[in-house]
Amino acid sequence: MTSQKHYLLKIYYYNMINYINTKSNFQKMQIDTYKTLVIGGSENPERYSNKAIKLLLSKGVPVVAIGNKIGEVEGVKLEKEWMSYSDIHTITLYINSTIQKEYYEYILSLKPKRIIFNPGTENPELFELARTQGIEVENACTLVLLNLGQYAK
Repeated sequence: MTSQKHYLLKIYYYNMINYINTKSNFQKMQIDTYKTLVIGGSENPERYSNKAIKLLLSKGVPVVAIGNKIGEVEGVKLEKEWMSYSDIHTITLYINSTIQKEYYEYILSLKPKRIIFNPGTENPELFELARTQGIEVENACTLVLLNLGQYAK
């Protein structure tokens, strides 16, 4: 290989590495702004809310959680009381639609940008209430969105 080809190949690889690092840093900066409130959090590792907390953290998403018991998952405190958060981007639900009714006012007062209704938590009433307040709503699975790289869009 001539020295000129070798030099051009080095420049190509250098540019590719910079592109990958820039894209990776951009995605990390973007996901950092998606602070998520998990409602229905559980210390039980078999529960999907527990898996979601762990996966959110592993992807660099800041997490807070509310459960029916005080506890902790990977350093995230499970609060029993409704906390007043001012910077929640996404609320992901792991409680059924009947239990959600008592949370309506609280959820809407947090003014999230998005609510994710995980499988089994679908709720047309809360879905519409949120949409009328300009909140994006999704019937989706947080775990799937994270694993497909579609959580931060």
